[in-house]
Amino acid sequence: MGKYVTAEEALKCVKSGDRVYVQAAAATPNILTKALSDRASELRNVEVCHLHTEGEAPYADPKLADSFHVNSFFIGKNVRHTIQAGNGSYTPVFLSELPILFKRNVVNLDVALIHVSPPDTHGYCSLGVSVEASVAAIKNAKYVVAQVNPQMPRTFGDGLIHVSNIDFLVEVDVPLYRQSFAEISPVEEKIGSYIASLIEDESTLQMGIGSIPNAALSKLKNHKNLGLHTEMFSDGVIDLIESGVINCSHNGVAKGRALATFLIGSQRLYDFVNDNPFIEMKESSFVNDTVRIRTNNKMVAINSAIEVDVTGQVCADSIGAKMYSGVGGQMDFIRGAALSPNGKAIIALPSVTKYGDSRIVPFLKKGAGVVTTRAHVHYVITENGIADLYGKTIKQRVAALVQIAHPDHQESVDKSYYEMISRSV
Repeated sequence: MGKYVTAEEALKCVKSGDRVYVQAAAATPNILTKALSDRASELRNVEVCHLHTEGEAPYADPKLADSFHVNSFFIGKNVRHTIQAGNGSYTPVFLSELPILFKRNVVNLDVALIHVSPPDTHGYCSLGVSVEASVAAIKNAKYVVAQVNPQMPRTFGDGLIHVSNIDFLVEVDVPLYRQSFAEISPVEEKIGSYIASLIEDESTLQMGIGSIPNAALSKLKNHKNLGLHTEMFSDGVIDLIESGVINCSHNGVAKGRALATFLIGSQRLYDFVNDNPFIEMKESSFVNDTVRIRTNNKMVAINSAIEVDVTGQVCADSIGAKMYSGVGGQMDFIRGAALSPNGKAIIALPSVTKYGDSRIVPFLKKGAGVVTTRAHVHYVITENGIADLYGKTIKQRVAALVQIAHPDHQESVDKSYYEMISRSV
């Protein structure tokens, strides 16, 4: 049976040289990470590893570099500075494989910091809105410390953990991180319309958070029998579920259930998923498994990018050599959708940056990472149209992608690519 203690008492289990895993996204246990950071003067060489987290990350302060080193499996904005400052690293890994690193002890864990709902009458807590790799972390860490919060929704699936598997419980009563949503711009509206035009009835959807996914979802109100099998979702799906448009009746996996591994949104989303058996929260090794994804008929994977070159190479994790985010689940779903019967693998992005630079480029920036290869991508969409690259030659791809670049850049992108080719011959 776990025991209730203060955060300060609980975090005494962390020793110098330990590796600590922190539950991700809206479930980030910020009370625990603050208590850990408060011990900086007592600790040396503690590695704090996680996917993207929300809220403050005081352990990521470069001034505490002797005490803490951040190892990001996906780089969030609250720790992005650590890569350049030298008190952080990035480990490239598919989201589907992160739990495997823990299960095989490729990455050994000493302590897991998690955020759960209070135990029910049988002693079970719920990981709520973020399962991802936390189940594997819990099973493989020497100590498990839980932030127990009545505001954490109870969800169904893999995220149930008995208090006997928790070493220390810390009672809190704090709101979860809530995502605010900007209004959909005209550019995003156009991209959403193009995405929606490719989605057929009885398709299964994977899409993330943001204005482009929300724009696409807003165009699906007259569709029928859509499914949801996605690493994460937000508020945009709620109306479609409540209206019966998304009913998951044709899902290839967990028919009649919406699958996800983490959630971020407003309080409406957290209230919606609380004690809702329609929502199934599973470990990322399950949700992001390409073999399972491909069993969904008409699987549609919608992902974004930082830039796409005219041959179809997709950079989604870095700006040149500067790491920005991570591999995440893009390849898991792009490949799964491509292998699905009548599936569609889509990369969607505005044609220019906020500074007016083209995001359809003749060649990727020096040092840029290729997250999705030119052989994997099928559709690329901007506000200027849809480029269908599947089965196309390089020359045909260049023509299609130049066509959806911003009109102000089309000529220079095309010209720069062919000049580069002529110089390399």
